[in-house]
Amino acid sequence: MRLHDKIAIVTGAGSGFGAGIARKFAAEGARVVVADINLEAAEAVARDIGGTAVGCNVADRAQVEALRDAALALGPVDILVNNAGVTHLPAATEDVTEADFDRIVAVNMKAIFHMTQVFVPGLKSRRTGAILNIASTAGVSPRPRLSWYNASKGWVITATRALAVELAPAGIRVNALNPVAGETPLLKSFMGEDTPEVRAKFLSTIPLGRFSTPEDMGNAACFLCSDEASMITGVAMEVDGGRCI
Repeated sequence: MRLHDKIAIVTGAGSGFGAGIARKFAAEGARVVVADINLEAAEAVARDIGGTAVGCNVADRAQVEALRDAALALGPVDILVNNAGVTHLPAATEDVTEADFDRIVAVNMKAIFHMTQVFVPGLKSRRTGAILNIASTAGVSPRPRLSWYNASKGWVITATRALAVELAPAGIRVNALNPVAGETPLLKSFMGEDTPEVRAKFLSTIPLGRFSTPEDMGNAACFLCSDEASMITGVAMEVDGGRCI
């Protein structure tokens, strides 16, 4: 029970990696706020783990503030996981639409800005807390035809390190995870199409020969957000089966 009685918020927790993180946190004793733009999906996960579901578009400041208020009804927040993310379909950089670019910026970048500004004052007041940002191997070893998604995840890694330095004196740790693609709703978007041939080509770039799973992410997230990692801040840990080697 490494997270016993901790209050944790996980965004984008209605499916995929976020759901895996939420389930692991609950199994380790945390009270989890399952936040997702899809309230029905959030409610389904929350029912499974005894958590609290909140519908939230993390790119909207007012909705992030409402998320904070809902979480504070349970008590002071200890852990914040910024997992919500989107991508654009694989395409030549000049063919990505401005609307797709703006959505990438809003969800992958600006949402972390909102979540940080809204929740950090409370963490500072208690001089404790852990923030975990879900970045990507794309921010370390970019894939072609995903340029703006790659760039957004590189931004997440840099923001993580910058925040770690700034917030360390307040007792707040900030880390990131870099998964390789997994069996999540975004997988087809990363690959462009989901066929056995495309999967085989994708998997050939991963030395361990499989995708990241929600369980992989939950285990790594639990460690980084627990007291076992009390001396770890500013890292961007690959959970990628060796893809970035």
